[in-house]
Parts: sequence; structure tokens; C-alpha cells
Amino acid sequence: MSALTKTRPPATRKSRRTREAASAIPMSTFMWALAALYAFPLIWFLLSAFKPGSELFTYPLTILPEDPTTAGFEQAWDRFDFALYFSNTLAVAVTTTVLTVFASAMTGYALAKYQQYRWVKVFFVCLLATTMLPTEVILSPTFVVIRDLGMYNTMAGLVVPSILTATGVFMFRQFFVSIPDDLIEAARIDGAREVGIFFRIMLPMSRPIIMTLAIFSFQWRWNDYIWPLIVVGEQRKFTLQIALRSIVGAENIDWPLLLAASVLSILPLVLIYLVFQKYVMNEDLNAGLKD
Repeated sequence: MSALTKTRPPATRKSRRTREAASAIPMSTFMWALAALYAFPLIWFLLSAFKPGSELFTYPLTILPEDPTTAGFEQAWDRFDFALYFSNTLAVAVTTTVLTVFASAMTGYALAKYQQYRWVKVFFVCLLATTMLPTEVILSPTFVVIRDLGMYNTMAGLVVPSILTATGVFMFRQFFVSIPDDLIEAARIDGAREVGIFFRIMLPMSRPIIMTLAIFSFQWRWNDYIWPLIVVGEQRKFTLQIALRSIVGAENIDWPLLLAASVLSILPLVLIYLVFQKYVMNEDLNAGLKD
């Protein structure tokens, strides 16, 4: 009787693993099908950039280019002046990202560690309330302010309104709230000042939030279209997204040029994701803390 009892657990574990594997097959199949559904138009878009104009609309349509060419990329770099628009967008995106991370970190730290003041909580609620407003609602008053400050058609007009975001402040605030106040009190006892505590202790500990917000902020500014369209009027100051829109003519569209320039415009985002994803996914959020 005892021997039978000892042989049951392995059989039970084996049957449990079998059931788990059987239940995972439909979900895995569904996820692969969903991934293929999302990847198909992207792959078609990338391969179409290597097709000549005469091949884009031939019937029946083909996914693989029959006569691959890089003429569209060459035109995008030379005739389209891609380097100028790329540098404009890169300058705006990098500057805004750095300022956004810095301002959001300071604001989030103040809102998390100075809650003894009632107005701080009220300010945080008002800041979160701005997320309920659509971007289109604040475009007009923001433009009036930028125009009156003399920032129209300048890089500052593109950067300044995008520095402080409620999302970034909320991310840093929630992270700093999870850090015990005892750590800050210990630093104060050791003689550290408030500025030193923030820059030497709190900011290094928030590296995962910094990397995450930096990726999101760079993506937001790189793909921004509405605000640069309103603020920038001179063609040489166009960002990449506005310049891509200028390729579309009233009567005809240079599809090889548009597709090639669009592919080039997404390469920085892909590169940033590939380089920085490990810093976001592998960071220890509890670094420097003890249970």
C-alpha cells in the first residue's frame, strides 16, 4: 500500500505538466497569429521601399520586389534633403527628452517627499487632471503663449511646451513614494543637503524610470506632427514628420521617395529600442533598499 502511495506523486506531476502544456498550445498559437497579423503590414511596408514606382501598383500585388532598387533611398537623402530634417528632429527630440527627464524627476521627488504640505497634494491632483484634457483643447492657448513670448518658428517653441508631462511626473512620483523616508533621514544625519540627496542618492536609484521615460519621450517628440506643424513656418526648420507630409502633392505622390524616407525615419526608434530595452527590462527597482 505504501509503495503505491509513493508512485502517485510523479504521475500526478507528469499529468499536470501535460495539461499545462496542452492548455498553452492554443494561447501560443493565438499569440503567434496575432504577431503575424501585426507584422504583415510592416513587412509589406519595408519591402515596398525597395520596389520601383512601376512595380508598386502592378496587379496582382506581390510582397517581394521583383526588381529591388535603392533609388528611393538615394533620392530621399539627396533630393529630399533628409539630413537637414533628420538633424532638426534629432535636436528637438534629444533636447526635449533630457529636459523632460530632469524636470519630471525633480517634480516627482518634490511631490513624493514633501507631502506634509497640503498644497503639494492639491497640486499633484491638478497635475493629474491635465491628462484628462485632449491635446487639441490646449493647442490654441499654448500657441498664443508661445507666439507672445517670441518663440514662434524657433526651436524653443518646439521644446518648451513639451518639457513637463504629467505622465513623467506620475512615474517618478510613484517610484520615489516607494523609497523609505528613513533613507533620506539617514543621509540628512550624515550631513547631506537636499540637493545632494536628490542628485547623489535618489536620482541614481531611479535609473529604470529615467530610461523608460527617456524612451517614451524621445518617441513622442520624434513622431510629433501637430505641434511642429503649427509652430514652425520656415521650411528649413521643418521636423522630419512635417517634411514627409510635404512629399504628398496635391495631384501626385512620389511613392518610392515617400516610402524610402518613411523607412529611414523609423530607424532611430528601432535602434533606440534595441539598445536600451535591456536597461529597462533588467533593472532592479529595489536596488539600494533592504527588506
